[in-house]
Amino acid sequence: MHDLESMPDVAVIGAGSWGTALASVLADRLPRVTLWCRETEVATGINRNRHNPLFQSEFLLPANIEASTDLIATAARNSILIMVAPTQFTRAVLNAIREFVTPATLFVSASKGVEADSMTLLSDLYVQVFGEEVRSRCCFLSGPSFARDVLSRLPAAVAVAGSDPANVERVRELFHTGYFRTYSSDDVVGLELGGALKNVYALAAGICDGLGLGHSARAALLTRGLSEMIRLGVVMGARVETFAGLSGMGDLLLTATSTLSRNHTVGRRLGAGESLEEIQSDSREIAEGVMTVQGVVRLAAERGIDMPIAVAVHDILHAGLAPLDAVRGLMEREPKPETFPGDR
Repeated sequence: MHDLESMPDVAVIGAGSWGTALASVLADRLPRVTLWCRETEVATGINRNRHNPLFQSEFLLPANIEASTDLIATAARNSILIMVAPTQFTRAVLNAIREFVTPATLFVSASKGVEADSMTLLSDLYVQVFGEEVRSRCCFLSGPSFARDVLSRLPAAVAVAGSDPANVERVRELFHTGYFRTYSSDDVVGLELGGALKNVYALAAGICDGLGLGHSARAALLTRGLSEMIRLGVVMGARVETFAGLSGMGDLLLTATSTLSRNHTVGRRLGAGESLEEIQSDSREIAEGVMTVQGVVRLAAERGIDMPIAVAVHDILHAGLAPLDAVRGLMEREPKPETFPGDR
């Protein structure tokens, strides 16, 4: 193990539920952790009362978490940045700090999704902003882990992927605790796509539950959804076995079957008859799958990959398709052999 006391300062960029949870994990490992907050009231609440007033407010946060609203100063004085801003805002955050980070800054992306407008994976987005040389300084963290469970110090396990084995090991050790277990991987694309795509199928599972279609329907949906995830992943360069791991099947099972999941909750409310506008109007946090599915459907179309469940979710969210009509369309497709995972 590295001597963590001598490691550079670490900051978490983003003080939503997941950013707050990861800051808490790091505070169990390091003398000081900076947590950048977009909202002044969040920073004030953490520094004065040790509670995040907007996200997971019932949890008392460690005294060695220092909240800040100064993004530039936070990025400039910390050598390891844990990036937890929502995927659709990540490019703007990176552009804001681009001139202030050092050439040695290590980025750890803990966001999940695909940039909807450009269909860009986060690993490629970092390269677009900072240049190719940053690729070796980027690691990606993903796996089945709800913020509430992590803040409660209940057992959880995640995977860390990157192209530089030394940096992957460094990040793996940085987060590894008695309740937060970390594994390493070199399949960046597979880990990213698993974390992004599972949100789409969590929405689908929520719709299924909201419609009252039963456990058998949900099991079939998730099995076929995993097949779609693998189908796209392999074409984009991921390894099949990654989707059987924590960032694939593990995260899919968690997010698609729990009422704590934002994506499942949005899907369930859609299935029960609410509109997307109604659902989004009363939630502070973003269900990443709502935007991710737009990029995923475009990626699949460009590569000629058949992803009927993802398309159905997209059309329910963004094209006015009625959930029951989507189910009928999926069930009435032409019968075919099951040749997992490369089937069409």
